[in-house]
Order: sequence, then structure tokens, then C-alpha cells
Amino acid sequence: MHDDELLTVTEVMARLRLGRSTVYDLIRTRRLPSVTIGRCRRVPASALGDFIAEQMERAA
Repeated sequence: MHDDELLTVTEVMARLRLGRSTVYDLIRTRRLPSVTIGRCRRVPASALGDFIAEQMERAA
């Protein structure tokens, strides 16, 4: 069993300092992987880390 922390969209918004619609757009376009549990959308912390690393790589 994987022990990855799941973040809410609000937590992702705070960490990236982005608005709700931008975060949902990243999820919708599959640039930021997520899972749905019931009616709740969650982003694995490792997926957020990978996304940030990819953005840093592109900027370099």
C-alpha cells in the first residue's frame, strides 16, 4: 500500500499560489494528476512535486 498524502484543491491552490480555476484547469488537462473519492477531488503530494519539478525543468 502506498503512503502518499492527498491534498485538497484548496491546499494545492495555496502551495502553488494559483486560483481555483487554474488548478482545476491543470487537473482537467491532465497536467496535474488527481483522484476522485466520492465527490471530492484530491491531488497526491508526489504528483504535485513532480509537476513543480517539471515546471522548474522547463524554465531552466
